[in-house]
Amino acid sequence: MKRLVVLGGGESGVGTAILGKQKGFEVFVSDKGAIKGKYIKVLEHFEIEWEQHQHTEAKILNADVVMKSPGIPEKVALVQKLIAKQIPVISEIEFASKYTNATIIGITGSNGKTTTTMLTDHLLREAGFNVGMAGNIGDSYAKMIAEKNFDHYVLEISSFQLDGIVDFKPKVAVITNITPDHLDRYAYQFENYIASKFRIAMNQDENDYLVYDSDDKVISDWLQKHPVQSKLVPFSLHEKLEWGAWLNDKTININIEPNTLKMSTDFLSLEGQHNVKNAMAAGIASLLVKVRKETIFNSIQSFQGAPHRLEKVLKINHVEYINDSKATNINATYYALDGIKKPIVWIVGGVDKGNDYGQLMPMVREKVKAIICLGADNTKLVEAFGNVVEPLVETYSMEEAIKVAYKVSERGDTVLLSPACASFDLFENYEDRGNQFKEAVKNL
Repeated sequence: MKRLVVLGGGESGVGTAILGKQKGFEVFVSDKGAIKGKYIKVLEHFEIEWEQHQHTEAKILNADVVMKSPGIPEKVALVQKLIAKQIPVISEIEFASKYTNATIIGITGSNGKTTTTMLTDHLLREAGFNVGMAGNIGDSYAKMIAEKNFDHYVLEISSFQLDGIVDFKPKVAVITNITPDHLDRYAYQFENYIASKFRIAMNQDENDYLVYDSDDKVISDWLQKHPVQSKLVPFSLHEKLEWGAWLNDKTININIEPNTLKMSTDFLSLEGQHNVKNAMAAGIASLLVKVRKETIFNSIQSFQGAPHRLEKVLKINHVEYINDSKATNINATYYALDGIKKPIVWIVGGVDKGNDYGQLMPMVREKVKAIICLGADNTKLVEAFGNVVEPLVETYSMEEAIKVAYKVSERGDTVLLSPACASFDLFENYEDRGNQFKEAVKNL
């Protein structure tokens, strides 16, 4: 009997354990932190051995295969020992995909991947497809494969998950864009991060598709130097393409022979140029798996966006409060600041991933009237913007941040939570941060 060790007892870890058990592995789950009660119940139910608050090396280094949670960096000593022993260390995406023949749409990118994943799932669902949405979003992909029999999967895939693939091969791969993010995990080398994203296409062949933003110079340059086997399907806001998707006078054109589709951007339920791109990517991916264009046309209008992504919370005294907690990098925050036309009271900060705030400077000078830092260490923000925006206030809890925002905002302003950073210093995750924001605003 082969031994599967799962490092990390969260959603993906427990899902992998369930699938592993079902497929006849001897399974052991180990978490250096605490495992949530709901997951312990599941492990007990399936009679899976587990431990928390420690990694017992004797029970781990005898594995045939190890699935590690995407949150555990490769440079950790235990992972290095496994690699030295030539024990495969893979991601949930890799492990689970071996046990399904479903058609897979895999979506990655620095920004827009959640919205594009949710929109693609919505289009397939509305078309009556038997589809599961998983990966970096929602329920565990491995658990879905263990318990359900979907014909299609739409997977949001992070670079960390792609680092752990060997044979994973999506029918349709989407790269929404690539901007510097998570550089702390890639030795502060942007090239390493780009290479990681492109792993999504590494096993594709000429019968598969790679959908990408051709306006993104990082992607175009990389493709010129590192050609892929799959059929390239570009989308663009700025140039007319013969094949793929492009924008012409507020009309989205998609041409993937024999299918063509034209649609006014007025019909999009989500605002902003970046959402035109997300709609193009989702539209192309759906057409490639044979969703009818009438369905795409109708369903794109009924789509509601991702929570914690430019989510309008409340208007209080003619001040709009917007929750963009999911903006965990500079580029996402750039979109948020760009899209808001009113004076902004900006709540920013958290765990910095090697951010260069200089890119936001023109936008901040033009639009931001007050900055509220919300992080355990705000030094970098104070250095970047201290002489640019007055007032700049440091806070250490959401409640405090919202009280300050309420004081400094005036009629016609927007209070924007768009942190440009990870959330783990003061919050459990970006959802927790966004929920606390909404709660604090409602309590004003």
